[in-house]
Amino acid sequence: MTAEQGVIYRVAGPVVTAIGISPRMYDVVHVGNEKLMGEVIKIVGDKTIIQVYEETSGIKPGEPVTNTGLPLVVELGPGLLTSVYDGIQRPLPVLREMMGDFIFRGARAPGLSRDAEWEFVPAVKAGDEVSPGQVLGTVQEGPMVHKIMVPPAVPKGKVEKVAEKGKYNVDKVVAVVDGRELTMVQKWPVRGPRPVAEKYMPDVPLITGLRVLDTMFPLAKGGAAAIPGAFGTGKTVTQQSLAKFSDAEIVVYIGCGERGNEMTEVLTEFPELSDPKTGESLMKRTVLIANTSNMPVAAREASVYTGMTIAEYFRDMGYNVALMADSTSRWAEAMREISSRLEEMPGEEGYPAYLAGRLSEFYERACRAKTLNGQDGSVTVIGAVSPPGGDLSEPVTQNTLRIVRVFWALDTKLRERRHFPTINWLTSYTMYGKDLAGWFKKNVSEDFIEQRAWAMQVLQKESELQEVVQMVGSDSLPDEQKMTLEVARMIREIFLQQNAYHPIDCFCPMERQYVMVKLIRKFSDLADKAIANGIAVDKIAYLPVRQRFNQAKYEEKIDEELKAVGVDMEEQFKGLGV
Repeated sequence: MTAEQGVIYRVAGPVVTAIGISPRMYDVVHVGNEKLMGEVIKIVGDKTIIQVYEETSGIKPGEPVTNTGLPLVVELGPGLLTSVYDGIQRPLPVLREMMGDFIFRGARAPGLSRDAEWEFVPAVKAGDEVSPGQVLGTVQEGPMVHKIMVPPAVPKGKVEKVAEKGKYNVDKVVAVVDGRELTMVQKWPVRGPRPVAEKYMPDVPLITGLRVLDTMFPLAKGGAAAIPGAFGTGKTVTQQSLAKFSDAEIVVYIGCGERGNEMTEVLTEFPELSDPKTGESLMKRTVLIANTSNMPVAAREASVYTGMTIAEYFRDMGYNVALMADSTSRWAEAMREISSRLEEMPGEEGYPAYLAGRLSEFYERACRAKTLNGQDGSVTVIGAVSPPGGDLSEPVTQNTLRIVRVFWALDTKLRERRHFPTINWLTSYTMYGKDLAGWFKKNVSEDFIEQRAWAMQVLQKESELQEVVQMVGSDSLPDEQKMTLEVARMIREIFLQQNAYHPIDCFCPMERQYVMVKLIRKFSDLADKAIANGIAVDKIAYLPVRQRFNQAKYEEKIDEELKAVGVDMEEQFKGLGV
């Protein structure tokens, strides 16, 4: 195919208008003498509007524009894990070796290394019939088995030839199917979702180890959640905890428009974090996409699609993938800037009218599904939202809430009280409760849902009573309501508060979460009996078992300690005559 060439007609920041080419929407073009990469985003008559993924200063009308005739694609294959890419899948460590700390415009490097060799183990033989998505062979990539699959676009056919077991680079032809040569690399356009055989109902939870999330506001595998919060409320720490401890096998972390120092923390801390599943570095099952706030805005807009396509590729192998997008607000700001350059009619707060459509396009690619090769895989999306000044009524947060089914609201007041995670239990919610009820009943306990509902009810009552307390003081409350405040305090301090940096408390399995709630309810029931027998609230509130219970979650033999707390609790209430 001969590349079509035109010239630059107009330049407006990252938006360039060209004439003399006849591309399709979303074709990739090379702009100017330095061949800067761009993408067609609008066609008006004979004029083509292009968003350029690199800095456009210095380019001028009359310079050449070349249409490649191909959409923006990513390379998928062995070597993705541990990689650090920019928004258009240029490997940043490779570019740094070539150019130093500053990347020159027009820099190019393939997404997957052509020098690295991988031990290929065939899974089919000549004469076998294969269909799209079927596994041709496997490669060991760190702790993960990387499956080399028939690309979705290749029709069903017979294997004419397959490579023997041995070490090859990604360009080596590993199979020939009906005359088509297949290598270890697949290419896929980032804006289109990869196909699946069947989508499942979201009825399996993503276990995170964070009590406030797993018990109170669970997220289903293949679901979508939003974490909105002001600066400093702990979005990044929460996402890092999810990356480290959730039961997803692969993590794709997109730093979309975040400050350079925040992204530096992620880049330096992830290799240091020990993966609790394998004992190796967490980076060995992670793909990082770094597109900081000082990088070109157009690449920021593309970065979320790049990350999603990589996540879908691992899902197609049968893995559960957690995709962290930090933050979708910066992505929306990039869309707003490009929209203004295009002179489009602005919507609310200057965001484009299609903001909601683009957000839903992204979040709805999350799913748990039966893949083309019959495996079960999922992509779960957790998007951080950074509303200016913590204002949750702004357009990005509101449009996100219409799409996602889990809302983990971070609260500045909780941060000031040193309550972490700072997830507000009154404003957060989950819509997966009914879908996941069966799983919790089967795998945790028949009465798990009942215990959770009780805990939420106590916290709700506490909120109502606090309004009364602020007006007339706690002394005016009857003993039963004073006890409700004490039990709610136990739920907050013992159960909801969790130390992300403590070796024991950082992860809490579901069985332990259930035991903790049950113990708090047991304390509440015994306290109600004690009050009915005329025991003063102060005597109950200062029982030594409360302090022991508070410290139990930091003990090395925590499960044994919780059993001992239950026994101790009964004995101390007997001492009160209950």
